[in-house]
Amino acid sequence: GPVGSQYCVCKVELSICGQNLLDRDVTSKSDPFCVLFMEVNGKWVELDRTETAVNNLNPAFAKKFIIDYHFEEVQKLKFALFDQDKSSMQLYEHDFLGEFSCTLGMIVSSKKITRPLLLGNGKPAGKGMITIAAQELSDNRVITLSMAGRKLDKKDLFGKSDPFLEFYKPGDDGKWMLVHRTEVIKYTLDPVWKPFTVPLVSLCDGDVEKLIKVVCYDYDSDGGHDFIGEFQTSVARMCEAQDAFPLELECINPKKQKKKKNYKNSGIIIVKSCKITRDFSFLDYILGGCQLMFTVGIDFTASNGNPRDPSSLHYINPMGTNEYLSAIWAVGQIIQDYDSDKMFPALGFGAQLPPDWKVSHEFAINFNPTNPFCSGVEGIVQAYSACLPHIRFYGPTNFSPIINHVARFAAQASQQQSASQYFILLIITDGVISDMDETRHAVVQASKLPMSIIIVGVGNADFAAMEFLDGDSRVLRSHSGEEAVRDIVQFVPFRDFRNAPKETLAKAVLAELPQQVVQYFKHQNLPPINTEPA
Repeated sequence: GPVGSQYCVCKVELSICGQNLLDRDVTSKSDPFCVLFMEVNGKWVELDRTETAVNNLNPAFAKKFIIDYHFEEVQKLKFALFDQDKSSMQLYEHDFLGEFSCTLGMIVSSKKITRPLLLGNGKPAGKGMITIAAQELSDNRVITLSMAGRKLDKKDLFGKSDPFLEFYKPGDDGKWMLVHRTEVIKYTLDPVWKPFTVPLVSLCDGDVEKLIKVVCYDYDSDGGHDFIGEFQTSVARMCEAQDAFPLELECINPKKQKKKKNYKNSGIIIVKSCKITRDFSFLDYILGGCQLMFTVGIDFTASNGNPRDPSSLHYINPMGTNEYLSAIWAVGQIIQDYDSDKMFPALGFGAQLPPDWKVSHEFAINFNPTNPFCSGVEGIVQAYSACLPHIRFYGPTNFSPIINHVARFAAQASQQQSASQYFILLIITDGVISDMDETRHAVVQASKLPMSIIIVGVGNADFAAMEFLDGDSRVLRSHSGEEAVRDIVQFVPFRDFRNAPKETLAKAVLAELPQQVVQYFKHQNLPPINTEPA
């Protein structure tokens, strides 16, 4: 499995600069500092503040803001700049120089943004600008070591030794701390261990010059393992090993060394190869410039009920919403931060369309087939409400045309051989799939492409078929027996979230997406577009 956490909770470091700030001091320039707020339950809560830059209208603050990043939440931030007047902690004692609000998603999807500062009344704060740059804090380097031994000391009376290695790093308390233990190789003085991979932070705290200790033991089933020998080295030293030129290190038993005059060593430990690579995270791909391309597919089959009837799933209630709209909002408002042009194709299926009332399983809900794009989530919502009176709900419920529609674009993107685009199809439906064989085939083919499918089931129908497509419990196969190369379908019944806060649906629906994105690009051996070598 992947090294590191399954879910994308990483720390992001934000660096702040100001440009052309307002001058609030009469005799000298402003002394600005920046305060970071986060919206928690509808209120702004102060998270942290920078140092004060003295007499400087173009400050670059040394102190960074560090925030936990959660992909599946909208994390609203506000950056407010003040001119320090007194040593008071109370913000109202200081002159206000302007503020800027956005989501953390907007910052990481651009990596760096520069925006005008606004005053409380929404007017510009002079020519004042703020620049915010994001960087992921976690060290994503992993080290892969391939080790062997030669002529190790014989420890068993009747046979050879059963050697294994243990790797230690210095702990904070000055004691050695165990990091990794290899498997035991039975009956040999010339073992070859399986290559293993550990995070570089685990092995040496990310410091390649730090001394680490390697100890070789002879395994005993009673747990009283016999000490063969040890040595100290560093990752930097082990990295000198190349495939054709292994690095040989003497395994020393200090007691024997003291006793015997002609003692050489207790065998040789060989570093056959040592490679440091990066285990890229979802955030690495986003910061590297990957765009998430969002498409919505909406079920307009007759089983939904007449949209003018309050019992219909497409009936828009006096609050201006229904389960379809709630699902579009929940998913869309998160994903839209990761798509620079915010133009989203919105498609319908299972309806008869004017003027000739033919059934369509992939039509643009804005009735513009050459340009099915809607501007932002608001645009999807408007197009949806506008199309309802003009179509006739019909059937059957065919998913494969819309899946294949998005797959065609994903296939084009995959030709570029770069981690630049990943497609997300949200299908909202009231139930049973009519074209199950074709849909299974479409999903299995799509699993080879940079795309994921989210299905939200609305209403109270039987959703067993959807659970089947969501390969959480077993691998999905097409009707011909071909297996999906990865699980790309996430199914969630809306009814489980009717009474929950609206954020909960987004979390459930999007929880698996970051690892699906990473899994695809790794599978294709594609690093993030802008990345430094390890």
